[in-house]
Amino acid sequence: MKRTLVRDLSGQMDQQVTVQGYVHAIRDQKVVQFLVVRDHTGMVQVVIDRSADNQRLNEQVSALTKESTISLTGRLVANPRVRMGGMEILCTDLSIESIADPALPIDIFGRTETNLSKRLDWRFLDLRHPRNQLLLDVQTTAEYAMRGFWIDNGFVEIHSPKIMGSPSESGAELFALNYFGQTAYLAQSPQFYKQMAIAAGLERVFEIGPVFRADPSQTTRHAAEFTSIDMEISWITSHEDVMEMEESWLQHVLSQVADKHGEAILEQFGVEIRVPSLPFPRIRMAAAQEALAAAGYRPPADSRPGDLDPGGERLLYDLVRREHDHEFVFVTDYPVSVRPFYHMRQPDDPAITRSFDLIWKGVELTTGAQREHRYEVLAEQAREKGLSPESIGFYLDFFRYGCPPHGGLGFGLGRMLMLLLDLPSLREATLLHRAQNRLMP
Repeated sequence: MKRTLVRDLSGQMDQQVTVQGYVHAIRDQKVVQFLVVRDHTGMVQVVIDRSADNQRLNEQVSALTKESTISLTGRLVANPRVRMGGMEILCTDLSIESIADPALPIDIFGRTETNLSKRLDWRFLDLRHPRNQLLLDVQTTAEYAMRGFWIDNGFVEIHSPKIMGSPSESGAELFALNYFGQTAYLAQSPQFYKQMAIAAGLERVFEIGPVFRADPSQTTRHAAEFTSIDMEISWITSHEDVMEMEESWLQHVLSQVADKHGEAILEQFGVEIRVPSLPFPRIRMAAAQEALAAAGYRPPADSRPGDLDPGGERLLYDLVRREHDHEFVFVTDYPVSVRPFYHMRQPDDPAITRSFDLIWKGVELTTGAQREHRYEVLAEQAREKGLSPESIGFYLDFFRYGCPPHGGLGFGLGRMLMLLLDLPSLREATLLHRAQNRLMP
């Protein structure tokens, strides 16, 4: 018999159905046996009468353990006393696909508290929880919406190499490897190759792919490997064009997520998805620092001048939210000292870049900018940042033969999901987290 998913059972009342899934709960009583069976769409109660005719079936049920996998067939009947959809299956046949070790290493469903580190050690079990499966459903919908918007707006998808002969951002946070006797590096960003695509005349490009940062930080929002979301567009007049593209794109993505998963997210995470209005609020970095100072904020002594530390991001978000009732704010026009060499500088104030960060719920989500596309200017800016033009010669060559004005942005998919679902840590927002102290499973 064809399998029926739990979510589709209600349309087959009083019919024979076959369900496959995990044993979620067992009540092995003298007169009747009850199972709760779970698949990725929901749970259903299963009833097996104890009788001489059912002896083999009763023995099978008695041998079951939680999280074992089974296939069962029976008649679906209405029972208004059952909380799981007001229905149950009167089982007539059962096949045990695999028996789970009864000593589960973690409590998947949280009846007793299991710390995050141990849950990540047993991530394949942790992911069985509907909350975590919903996270991956949301991720799938978000990526689908991203691609749909990009394709509808004339973007081309690229897949840049992840093994590089020179750093893609700076000399710091690099993973080096032996590449046929040469030193190569895992890509920190697709930045150089996005710009190569622009110089190739592709005009609008995007990429969703892995990047690597040898960052020893043990914070809740950093990882050694993560999925980067990147886009780049040509023929812009300033970084404002990039911000306008991003805010429209994010509005579309969040609208799609809210439409498909809004109720489930509210139930599982207690979060109401707010689709943002346009335009997003904007504030120049100089004005942001003035607002923070006026609010009495003093950044830590080790903070970089001209940048925002996490505490400053949170307070600025609070100030903007009170004034604009908005979850997003663009902070623009960062000083040269805190931006990469390839960010374009303001023609009327060369100490300031045409760049921005997007802060969402008090955390930096995106970094973006208009890029410098003029060869001589770019080479000089690299020298000012201590980079040898020879070491990035292949990158500078992209700009020798004509390149349109362009800009773009990038951010981590895991961080987006963390903020979207109000998760306490990035570690919970990815399939498998990678950090300095986590290489397995």
